[in-house]
Amino acid sequence: MPAGLVISAPASGVGKTTLTLALARAWRHRGLNVQCFKSGPDYIDPAFHAAATGRASVNVDSWAMDRAGIAHLVSRGADADVVLAEGSMGLFDGVAARGVSGTGATADIAELLGWPVVLVIDPSGQAQTAAAIAAGLRDYRAGVRLAGVVLNRVASPRHEDLVRRALNDAGIAVFGALPRHAEISLPKRHLGLVQAEEQAEIGKLIDEAARFIAEHVDLDVVLQSAAKWSPQPAANGLNVTPPGQRIALARDPAFSFVYPHMLEAWRAAGAEISTFSPLADEAPDASADVCWLPGGYPELHAGKIAANARFRSGLRAFAETRPVHGECGGYMVLGAALTDADGVRHEMAGLLGLETSFAKRRMHLGYRLATLASPMPGHQAGARLRGHEFHYSTIVAQPDAPLAVVHDATGAVIAETGSQRGRATGTFFHLIAEDR
Repeated sequence: MPAGLVISAPASGVGKTTLTLALARAWRHRGLNVQCFKSGPDYIDPAFHAAATGRASVNVDSWAMDRAGIAHLVSRGADADVVLAEGSMGLFDGVAARGVSGTGATADIAELLGWPVVLVIDPSGQAQTAAAIAAGLRDYRAGVRLAGVVLNRVASPRHEDLVRRALNDAGIAVFGALPRHAEISLPKRHLGLVQAEEQAEIGKLIDEAARFIAEHVDLDVVLQSAAKWSPQPAANGLNVTPPGQRIALARDPAFSFVYPHMLEAWRAAGAEISTFSPLADEAPDASADVCWLPGGYPELHAGKIAANARFRSGLRAFAETRPVHGECGGYMVLGAALTDADGVRHEMAGLLGLETSFAKRRMHLGYRLATLASPMPGHQAGARLRGHEFHYSTIVAQPDAPLAVVHDATGAVIAETGSQRGRATGTFFHLIAEDR
């Protein structure tokens, strides 16, 4: 029977991902099968999880997914020895308005699955106050159980002793304390961590993190704190419809932000996926019946994309007879032009009139609920789609017919409506699920 834990923290940037990867690899070195999940709309961390465990990781999201969908995704851990769900942001951080089964907070997943929480606490610049924060998180919400804490970036033995004493007085177990160790820090970029496939030394980095964690954290006690868990088969899987029978999917460092559960759901429904690389100047498979361009970092490769004539002409030819859809960065590439951070304007595919710019960065972040005004691949007009938007581009022009009426998680209408022209459609949000 698997043992389940949630890895969380009071805030972002405290060390959740590093601890999750290190625990997974350390237990794997001991011969255990480890399954990871990511709570919330993060498309980068699951690839790191897979690198650490050798098993595919997927996102679970209480705002966008119902309980049956979450249970369906988590049931893949039934044959594992240990199951770790890595949280996002702080333990209770979500949106103000409840979604399908929660607010998107990590605490929702912990309560829904009945798994205790291991908190990563960074006591930099404080001592006993760290215990007050941990106690507050422990007591904030009934149904969420704290297993213990791991201290990260401890300044000295004296500092550790002060924090440990305070946590002990509060009745909170300390599983370990990590001194500052820059060598295991994971590189970051403006949308989060640099992607796993971009790091040639990722295996060595995770091995070093596992060695470091094994020296400073009691792995046996952490494992003993996990909840024994017997997954129940879900009556219904995730509500995801493939956009076509044979899907040409752009896939390279410029187009890599796609949720693993989406691809799995497409394949489970019988769809075939053929990948192509716009950066390698490849065109979509001519035998496909739909083309899908996910998000990524097109702004870092805009000059190359603009120069790749075979990709652009092939995409245009494809769109003459079959639908093409782009999400976020893919949407920008379907547009007329993209201006990079240096102010250089690059011509894109021109299937849509969208023009975007990174010269003046502005963050767009949050859950999105879209009601389609026009069909898009896999979904009819009137469908209600749940997704998440995260980018720093500014809209210079968005002249085409809006694809959808889009609301944020509070119900406010937003300007990023997506676009539709001919057989081309695009959205700034990344699709997670369709409302049943």
